[in-house]
Amino acid sequence: MASQYPPENVWLDEDAGPVVRPYAMTRGRTRPATGQFDLIALISTTSAAPSAAAVGFGPEHVAIIRICRSPVSVAEIAAHLDLPLGTVRVLLGDLLDDGLIVAQEPQPMAQLPSDDVFEAVIHGLRAL
Repeated sequence: MASQYPPENVWLDEDAGPVVRPYAMTRGRTRPATGQFDLIALISTTSAAPSAAAVGFGPEHVAIIRICRSPVSVAEIAAHLDLPLGTVRVLLGDLLDDGLIVAQEPQPMAQLPSDDVFEAVIHGLRAL
């Protein structure tokens, strides 16, 4: 009896070989242990980063270190690696834990005025 799936039907990425699922890259983790990593946060490597390949990181970690030699946003890293944003955030958390990258989070948006300010403006307009 012939198999319904031909032997050439193997899950392969055209250039990289066998497909590795994102959850395998992160070992099932869905959130970084350290850091929030906003989309526009700038990531750059530290002076300790060149030795990362010897530490035993995976190819994705090494690729992030290579990309981040100059500051790059989290969104750009995900685009360069063609990986989901959540996966990249977990990988960045690993590198941050080991002191191989630094993250410059964006400044928070200006706080909206309190309701008291709005009420004072309304009262001022009514007084006109």
